[in-house]
Amino acid sequence: MINDFLIINCIGKKEDALGLKIKKNFFIQKIETNINKNKDTLINSIIDFLHQKKVIVDKNFSIIINMGPGRFSGIRISLSIAKGIKISKGGQIFGYKDSQLAKFDLKNIEILIEKNLLENKLIKPIYIS
Repeated sequence: MINDFLIINCIGKKEDALGLKIKKNFFIQKIETNINKNKDTLINSIIDFLHQKKVIVDKNFSIIINMGPGRFSGIRISLSIAKGIKISKGGQIFGYKDSQLAKFDLKNIEILIEKNLLENKLIKPIYIS
């Protein structure tokens, strides 16, 4: 069961954002995804967001990734960050297709979870050029 989670919506659109559900509270943070400016922007945004909200990542924490379609760099970086968090802190990784999430808000994310639309096999991201 997915209770507390970080959702990374980084596919190269201006709607790119992070979402965090912790203890029944939900927070959204818009993110800068121009990797030409600063290659560490996404990881720093995630670390700062988790520290700001005093999140403890453990085996009960989930990371949800938008698997596209979207830009190769954003999806691959998101997957790499999620796998790094899983290896270092534990937790589970899930993915969803961009078309499955009508709006980036808690209500629609919980619909993804309730309808079992999340995948735990993240080998098939969909890239666009």
